[in-house]
Formats: sequence, C-alpha cells, structure tokens
Amino acid sequence: MNQQDKRITGFSLILGSFFLIVTMTLHPAGGNFEHLIRIMRVNVTAHTVAIFSIPITLFGFWGFQQSFTKAKSLSTLAFFIILIGHLSGLIAAALNGLVLPLFINQYRDATPETIASLKPILKYNGALNHAFDYIFISFICIPIFMWSMAILKTKTYTQWLAYFGILLNVLILVGLVTDFNFVNLGGFRIFIFSLVGWIMAAGYLMIKAREAQV
Repeated sequence: MNQQDKRITGFSLILGSFFLIVTMTLHPAGGNFEHLIRIMRVNVTAHTVAIFSIPITLFGFWGFQQSFTKAKSLSTLAFFIILIGHLSGLIAAALNGLVLPLFINQYRDATPETIASLKPILKYNGALNHAFDYIFISFICIPIFMWSMAILKTKTYTQWLAYFGILLNVLILVGLVTDFNFVNLGGFRIFIFSLVGWIMAAGYLMIKAREAQV
C-alpha cells in the first residue's frame, strides 16, 4: 500500500469517527410513545448519519488491514469480523432510526387503547435492536484486539496503539462481568467515544506512516 492510499483510508477512519461523534451527540434518549413521536426527526437524523458513516469507516478499515503485510491472514480475518460488526450496526441503526419512526408515525393520532396495544411490538423492536448492538460491540472489540496483537508482533504501527486497543478490550470485559449496561444510551456513548479514540488514532498513524511497507 502506497502512502497516498494510506492517507486516504486513514482520513476515512477519522471522518467516519467524526460522524459517529455527531451521531452520539444527536442521539436522543428513548421513552414512551409520545416521547418517541416528539424526538422522531432528531432520531432519524442521528441514525441516518450513523448509516452513512458505515461505508466510510469500513473503507478506512480496509486500508488499515492492507497495511499489515507481515500479519496478512490475521489482519484479513479481523477485517471480515469488523465487517460483520458494521453490518450489525447498520441493522440496529435502521431498526431504531428508520423502521421505528416509520412505524410509530402511522399511529400518531391513534387512541390511547391502540397505543397501549403497540407496547409489545415496541419492546420487541427494542430487544432486537439491543441484540444487534451487542453483536456490533463484540465484533468491533475482537478485531481491535487482533490488530493490537498484530501491531505488537510486526511493529507496523507504534506500540501505544496496541496497548490502547488491549486496554479497551479489558475495560469492555470488566464492564460485561460487572453487568454494566452497554446498550442503554449512556453506556453506548461511553463505548462509542472510547472506540472513536482508537479509530482516530489509527487513522492519524496511517496518515503519518512512512512510504515503506512494514
């Protein structure tokens, strides 16, 4: 991979991270049916930004995995895992930010009885969304750990990026063991902002990388 390609894909990682920050800044908290109606526009906007960030970020990760010429198999496997993770994120964003608003908008003027009958459907949508959130979190952390191991082995990038990735995984594991809720808004924001730190660092190092492959 030449320096120009590294810079382009590194910039894509940073741009995708910026969109994730925008998403989590705009992302409203959930609530009852009336609250969901009130926040519908903001909810759609936030998740639309998230959806558009996915191909940009994946393009950056494709370039990142290409730079590991001495750990090609491990890096390629990590990329396919993170690809599945982003697809799960895409489904979660579509469910919460597109499907849910389109569905509840049809019942904007519904009677209280009708709205009450929708609660099981809304709960099911929430459970489905959380399931894909957990897949997204898992299939992001695993590739970051794998790339961190590849960095320690090949010294493709500076070692602190590897230690950052390992620390991120350790903190996520501690959170899971202690029953920390990563799929509510507060917990998901903590995860995303931590993730953004690692992704932006990786993008910056790609932009600053030497011409020679390692």
